[in-house]
Amino acid sequence: MFKNQELNNFSVFPWLALIFIVILRYTIKDMGASKLDFFTKQQNELALVAKALSHPARIAIVQYLAKVNTCVCGDIVDKLPLAQPTVSQHLKELKNAALIKGTIEGNAVCYCLDLKSMKKFRDIFNGLLEPENVKSSCC
Repeated sequence: MFKNQELNNFSVFPWLALIFIVILRYTIKDMGASKLDFFTKQQNELALVAKALSHPARIAIVQYLAKVNTCVCGDIVDKLPLAQPTVSQHLKELKNAALIKGTIEGNAVCYCLDLKSMKKFRDIFNGLLEPENVKSSCC
């Protein structure tokens, strides 16, 4: 039946072309602009930091790194009631939010606070709460 025709030719399967167009139509329609595109870079960055700090284990890690300056993941595991893979996942989230940095030392990664980023985020957060930026007479 298909000896002289290409199998990937839409003329062989006209219904396949119709299905392909319908799928594309609905896929493109549902792939609107990312909601993040509606917010400023500063708002998106601050939201990422807030999300990273929304877990008590991550706050504990940041506080620990502030005390010791630098350390490896194993040291953090010894201080927290969490398994090593869980601590590694929390470190990854903090690193993605640019709150910490990690440098490879032998077969371990040494973590420390990213002070430049932390100062930037502190300034952004403080700016949100400055009295001249708050114009509320409610309650």
